[in-house]
Amino acid sequence: MGSVTMAGQGADAAKWYSGRTRQQWRAFVSAYIGWMLDIMDLMLFAMMIRYVSADLGFDKGIAGTIASMTLLATAVGGLVFGFLADRIGRTRSMILSILCYSVGTALCGFSQTIGQLMVFRFILGLGVGGEWSAGAALITESWPAQHRGKVMAWVQSAFAAGYALAALVAALVLPTLGWRWAFAVGLVPVVFAFWVRRHTEESAIWAQQKTRLTLREALAALFGQHLRPTLVGLAFTSAAMCGYWGLFTWIPSYLATPVAQGGPGFDLTRSTTWIVVMQVGAALGFIVFGYIADRIGRRRAFMLFFVASAVAVPLYVAIKSAAVLLAFGPVVAFFGTGFYSGFAPTFAELFPTAIRATAQGFIYNTGRAASALAPAAVGFLSQGNGVASALGATAGFFALAAVIVYFFLPETRDGELQ
Repeated sequence: MGSVTMAGQGADAAKWYSGRTRQQWRAFVSAYIGWMLDIMDLMLFAMMIRYVSADLGFDKGIAGTIASMTLLATAVGGLVFGFLADRIGRTRSMILSILCYSVGTALCGFSQTIGQLMVFRFILGLGVGGEWSAGAALITESWPAQHRGKVMAWVQSAFAAGYALAALVAALVLPTLGWRWAFAVGLVPVVFAFWVRRHTEESAIWAQQKTRLTLREALAALFGQHLRPTLVGLAFTSAAMCGYWGLFTWIPSYLATPVAQGGPGFDLTRSTTWIVVMQVGAALGFIVFGYIADRIGRRRAFMLFFVASAVAVPLYVAIKSAAVLLAFGPVVAFFGTGFYSGFAPTFAELFPTAIRATAQGFIYNTGRAASALAPAAVGFLSQGNGVASALGATAGFFALAAVIVYFFLPETRDGELQ
């Protein structure tokens, strides 16, 4: 099942950041910033659902459907750009994906109908799915095995930075220029794509790989020789992401929901503050997960975070005090987001170089696509039962992910890539 061999604790036993090469750091910076801007573009819609829906005339159910359709697009993007990363290189695929999600985000600002918005969000989703695929492969192949979890955790923490950045963009641009100009900020990553093109090299292990599979051959390997890890990865990733996207897509709207309708009733400034504070907890969760996973193993780390999330979510939506919400929010984000750091190292250790980016992109983004059901379900469920109750139900997905990991996921810690 595995594609790894056990590594010793020799020359690379130092701190993860000690004595690293310029290329390793450039790969790190490229993946970190690309991922941060990726999430910023993706989450802008969540920050502005009320304003966009008011102008274009749709309800919470349609808003959830739009968010879900974007996640579905990431599955296609993950497969296409993941395959390109295996075929033409990690950095080239990353550049193309950044351009794709930047243009898609900017086009959202020109939407005049729900249909146009859906098309532009689909383009955005393609690039978002692709950027993670290429960046994850580049990082996991560029850094030593025993630090892989920690390094990817620091890169994954860019997710929290991107989420907070989206909230700040919405808070700064919405009151003065409106939601259309907020989407225009999505063009900023285009500039970064040119930096990646000039300064980031391909990973050595990919450059030395002689085999360049066709898409048919790559898919045959995923669903043939590597069927079991593919299915296990899809199962627990889908469950965990249903929990995440069902919860965090709607938290901005929940915080703004009037008290009479079961929410805290925060204004834009207060909601933004609470969201940014939550992302501090998320960033810490990403980082800490990597250290825990490198110390006790991928399986135990996943189970710890999934079980804690299943407990924390119902507690969060039951809180009525604004001060307690502010204090407990980072705890929910710590466990409910931090587990993302484990996906890339685990998938990298389960699959060989010839299909690594394809496998990582396909599993991660197909899981994210499957989770597209969650935002739509929460949106429709909230119309009859309130947003708080709908959000509380997402705890079940985290519990399911823990069960799948416990029974089916093998341990791959400290494995050298093949």
